[in-house]
Amino acid sequence: MEKKEWTWLISIISIFGMLYFVPSNAEWFKISILSAFNLMHDYAKQHVLTCLVPALFIAGAIAVFIQKDKVMKYLGHEAKKYVSYGIASVSGSILAVCSCTILPLFAGIRKRGAGLGPAITFLFSGPAINIAAMFLTISVLGLDIGLARILSAILISILAGVSMSLIFREKVSKEKLIIMESEEAQLSRGVMFLFFGLMIGVLVVNGLQIASVAKYSIMGLFTVAVVGLVWLKFKDHVTQKWLGETWTFTKMLLPLLFIGVFIAGFIMPLLPQSLIENLVGQNTIIGNLIASVFGAFMYFSTLTEIPILQALIAKGMHSGPALALLLAGPSLSLPNMLVVRKVLGTKKTTVYVSLVIVYSTIAGLIFGSMI
Repeated sequence: MEKKEWTWLISIISIFGMLYFVPSNAEWFKISILSAFNLMHDYAKQHVLTCLVPALFIAGAIAVFIQKDKVMKYLGHEAKKYVSYGIASVSGSILAVCSCTILPLFAGIRKRGAGLGPAITFLFSGPAINIAAMFLTISVLGLDIGLARILSAILISILAGVSMSLIFREKVSKEKLIIMESEEAQLSRGVMFLFFGLMIGVLVVNGLQIASVAKYSIMGLFTVAVVGLVWLKFKDHVTQKWLGETWTFTKMLLPLLFIGVFIAGFIMPLLPQSLIENLVGQNTIIGNLIASVFGAFMYFSTLTEIPILQALIAKGMHSGPALALLLAGPSLSLPNMLVVRKVLGTKKTTVYVSLVIVYSTIAGLIFGSMI
């Protein structure tokens, strides 16, 4: 048989074996399954429609209307340091990339002449502060840890980039960063400002502590205004491309999110509270370091770190180690390290990973002491 057929056969056997041997009569299994579906129900009811869906539409709009090449040109060696590091540290929210899609962009800007420091800043910040993760963190885990994640990610990305540039001083090629002209339809700044403002307004209003009738009325009004604006000002092919990018993000993120929520809900009853409290239940150096190392080497698909952390916090995880995990987890993973190593080499990759772990640990300690 061909390799593809073998893959199908192994998958079918694995699923059959899992279903055949599942301990359906065991009390712990019944409790875990019920917990998983309860958590998925809570997510579907409280977070998906009012938080995640608007964020997906915003991410789709970002992918269409904000040109990546126009952002990339500011990371070259000719840009001023405060410009290059500043742009790199927040471009994750603009580009809406995850830890996987950041890698070819990182390799590309390095090849075209971007400095090591800004490139590292871009590499860390990209997946750390993508727009869906920012709003979902605030919605699910709370405003304090959400804002701490955003500010810490920006600061750590700059610190990691500056540290790498100081440790590994390099001679940068004088070749300019090549910018390809985009053929995207151009809309007026006023229209784009209103377009993004209305969609972001939906997320902002959703987070306000006001009466439900007023909240959902305002959110509905903003949504209708977005639809009207698109109907009047956008050309059909532009609208289709925006919706297509939104659908691409939806297909990529929603299944992973639901899987992560299900797994988090399933393992929640199985985790002994005493184990969580002993390892990461206190805001100690060891607790934050364990959370940072765990996050750095485990692979978290985009957004799945949020429901997993929600489960761990419910089991007694301290807010300090929780932030440390939020910072190190999305930006690093073993697959990520292997790809970065091909671009930077073993020595630079090792130093970069170590810096992220150390800075995430420190950030967790500081945040935990303030709560």
